[in-house]
Amino acid sequence: MSVVNLTNIVKRFGAFTAVHPMSLEIPEGSFITLLGPSGCGKTTTLRMIAGLLDPTEGDITIGGERVNELPIHKRNLGIVFQNYALFPHKTVAQNVAFGLKYRGVSKEESAKRVKAALELVQLPNVGDRYPAQLSGGQQQRIALARAIIIEPSVLLLDEPLSALDANLREDMRIELKRIQQQTGITTVFVTHDQSEALAMSDLVIVMSEGRVEQVGPPEEVYNNPASEFIARFLGTSNILDARCTEVSGDSITLDVSGMGAITLPKNRSRDVKEEEQVKLVIRAEKLNLLPQSAAADGRFAIEGLVETVDYQGQAARYFLRMGTTQLQAINMIETTPFSVGETVSIRVRPEDCVVLPGGTT
Repeated sequence: MSVVNLTNIVKRFGAFTAVHPMSLEIPEGSFITLLGPSGCGKTTTLRMIAGLLDPTEGDITIGGERVNELPIHKRNLGIVFQNYALFPHKTVAQNVAFGLKYRGVSKEESAKRVKAALELVQLPNVGDRYPAQLSGGQQQRIALARAIIIEPSVLLLDEPLSALDANLREDMRIELKRIQQQTGITTVFVTHDQSEALAMSDLVIVMSEGRVEQVGPPEEVYNNPASEFIARFLGTSNILDARCTEVSGDSITLDVSGMGAITLPKNRSRDVKEEEQVKLVIRAEKLNLLPQSAAADGRFAIEGLVETVDYQGQAARYFLRMGTTQLQAINMIETTPFSVGETVSIRVRPEDCVVLPGGTT
């Protein structure tokens, strides 16, 4: 059952179209992420759901009710913004209880719900403090407690982790997901951070220039990108020019620039035809590097020269040269990384490749 439905919504600002026709169903109890670079339309979409912007065209329904003309305070939404928007002159308890003041909740019931909300975000003893006395991560949790205490139909999160440092962001994304699963609140999360989207989401909606590029579970979007844009935006990919030389049964054969002929399962391509120009996509972590003398193991193998090593602790990112072609590989380090100038054997499983039509961008 879907809680939020967007039907052919469009948003224009004068002659500029920020969101092109977009339809989306958000299932009840799910954690959905709108992902994309700055200016792609994700925050505009969130603000239309919230009632902060009116769609130029199309319909928005929440819980089966059309809400296009319904003001924000009547949509029963919880919202957490990037800057948290806590009242500095109110205590934590007063901040958390703020949304209950206009819902006819008694003082006794309000105090009980504030206590429960603070326990949920694991800050049970800070009710008497003021926001300035809290860390950034604690303020973020208080903003979340304030949003969920009203028992919203939908929780909207607009880049709520972007102001935190890297380590705290990782901790808080785990906390956010825990709280969402514990409460079961349908959640729409906006971010430009791919790792956040992949780690937290049940469904990822990738956007670019106001259009939806792909919708799917994180593993599907990552491992089977629908376009070259997604392949480049999510993770580190090698994208090589190729020509389809044969389509036979369950396999296709490509002539790949700098690599020669490689045969792949047909299901790793999108309706590719013989003699068609295509793009071969290989994720950097799918390239496995071995010593030049390593025995054959059934995988496609080519030799390459290590040009640069980007040491990352447990892993290393290698820039490899094969004639005029450069590849990137990310491998875990068991002992020591390969050295600059070393020739290595580059192995890849055909099923770890994706073929996109040559015109895809």
